[in-house]
Amino acid sequence: MLWVTILSIAFAYVESSVVVYLRMVFYPEGFHFPLQVMPSGTLIIELGREFATIVMLAAIGYITGKSLIEKFFYFILSFGIWDIFYYIWLKVFLNWPSSLLEDDILFLIPVPWVGPVITPVIVSITFISAALTGIYLQDRISILKITKMQVLAAVSGLTIIFISFIWMTFSTDLLKDPDPGFPWVIFLIGEAVLAAGIILLWKDNKALLRNQNM
Repeated sequence: MLWVTILSIAFAYVESSVVVYLRMVFYPEGFHFPLQVMPSGTLIIELGREFATIVMLAAIGYITGKSLIEKFFYFILSFGIWDIFYYIWLKVFLNWPSSLLEDDILFLIPVPWVGPVITPVIVSITFISAALTGIYLQDRISILKITKMQVLAAVSGLTIIFISFIWMTFSTDLLKDPDPGFPWVIFLIGEAVLAAGIILLWKDNKALLRNQNM
């Protein structure tokens, strides 16, 4: 877990440094909305970089975890640490964001994801919480109990959060609107459902953990 953390922090440094260079080119006076148009060639490279980022984070989980579910938990642990430190490094390099409520482009696949900086940070903290819960239980229970309700909560929560992130892409013109709104209600519902999945994970395995300790 220590080396996963170190690698994720280092990877966040690499990721944020690329964004520093991109902002020097497209936002020399500082990042802001409306967005600048990227040349198609640069956009394709950027899409490839984002896809490669997810592959690398998934690879961290795959080579670290022993079982399939443990690999997944290490993946979301790495993702959460990486995403939080991505913004920490941007703050160090650019003194940005000035506020956690400042809007940012979060991802570009399959369409632009937009939201205040605090929203991916909240999701990352949720991911880290889920990962630590799962890894802790997996370490003490030979077979972790994963139920349909847990999976449903996780998938539903992530889907609702995803909808909140792409909401502004379809509700406003990101190339013209200097202050796109964010659907906080949708996001918070998704977060609540996701948190419920973590609670179910703990609750459904608590009895097995108690028996293991007896």
